[in-house]
Amino acid sequence: MCHPDTPSHFIAHRSFGAILLLSLISTPVPLVAQVDEYEQDPIRYSRTEPDNVITRLQTKLDSGDQRLKFEDKTGYLRSVLAALDVPVSSQTLVFSKTSLQRHKISPRTPRALYFNDDIYIGICQAGDVLEISAVDPRLGTVFYTLDQEESVQPKFLRQTDNCLICHGSSMSMGIPGHMIRSVYTDLAGFPMLGSGSVRVDQTTPIEKRWGGWYVTGQHGDTTHLGNLTIRGKQVPTDLDLSASQNLMDLSDRFDPAWYLTPHSDIVALMVLEHQTDMHNLIARAAFVTRQALHYQDSLNRDLGEAADHEWPSTGSRLESAVEPLVKYLLFSGEAPLKAPIRGTSGFAEQFAARGSRDSQGRSLRELDLQTRLYKYPCSYLIESPAFEAIPARTQTLIYQRLVNILSGKDDSKAFAHLDATTRQTLAEMLIERKPGFATLWQARSTASAD
Repeated sequence: MCHPDTPSHFIAHRSFGAILLLSLISTPVPLVAQVDEYEQDPIRYSRTEPDNVITRLQTKLDSGDQRLKFEDKTGYLRSVLAALDVPVSSQTLVFSKTSLQRHKISPRTPRALYFNDDIYIGICQAGDVLEISAVDPRLGTVFYTLDQEESVQPKFLRQTDNCLICHGSSMSMGIPGHMIRSVYTDLAGFPMLGSGSVRVDQTTPIEKRWGGWYVTGQHGDTTHLGNLTIRGKQVPTDLDLSASQNLMDLSDRFDPAWYLTPHSDIVALMVLEHQTDMHNLIARAAFVTRQALHYQDSLNRDLGEAADHEWPSTGSRLESAVEPLVKYLLFSGEAPLKAPIRGTSGFAEQFAARGSRDSQGRSLRELDLQTRLYKYPCSYLIESPAFEAIPARTQTLIYQRLVNILSGKDDSKAFAHLDATTRQTLAEMLIERKPGFATLWQARSTASAD
């Protein structure tokens, strides 16, 4: 979704910290528009009706079972957060001019983001719309806007075309999804793209994160690029970060009265960075599976093969989607914390409290924040509706990989961060939570006994 005042020589778009630069000078425009694979059968992304928390909320609004309250400064925001059970403590603030409403964003007027496991919501001061992306178990990420004008019948409008220029590209793993980036930003909030940028996930060193974002919290001697604006046109080689670290109060940077909280919590930022790419990998695995099986069915019909005949290429495609998901799920390559992390908004406590616990009181949402993000290095999104929507064939492959890793059969370098005790703990937790995993673990144990 690009704003109409975008300069003619480029389109810059950012949602939830994402930036993509498309040069229209150096890149020739194809005579025939390319159709993305996810717009074809069997996905049919833009033509398939979504089913997610926004569609269900809209149904309640249309029937009168739910109402949204409009407020002067923040419009429908507070009411939408309450309706969708999104914690205010999840607020993070981004001040780079890299969004749909970038003309309203600056270091003095940062854009606020809120999220839970199923939804991401963005708002600008005096913005025209709320910007929303919902996790849809069948369609991955679905984008919406909600007009920030009081209405008897508020309507969430689905957005496809322009949003997918960035959010359906290689930057989001080739499927409708998210990207978070760290960029140097000048005093007015313009990203200094000539100085480089970093696509951020859980493997990115803290030192390279949060350029263009505000950050509140304590992190010891570890440095980051948050809370920083650059004077002039070049980033100094001897960049002074002393005034931008371990900040607990941002009131000298902007007027907090415009926001639901004065925080841009460091823990919320780290959870956001893990969660967005985990959602992308889950959606990609589901898409690749459906596409591979659809192609195989067509090939079998065309060549007169039995309906259950499997081609080697099908297995290869599924494995190519499973392996990166499993590595990310188990935090392979996670950037270690060099000092303890402590947030400011209460997000850490609220996030951990939302998790279900096993018979020993353990939860995948428990945070460590001493040397790594989570106490138990397996993503809580393995329990999400989106993960459950991955086709059974690929879920089985995921569980088989997890059994091999957690049993110690796979002791490769990618999983060397998991010691024997951690592997056993994770196996016990997944046996209680995931019947598919439990079945394969039991089969392995039975085979070992025989």
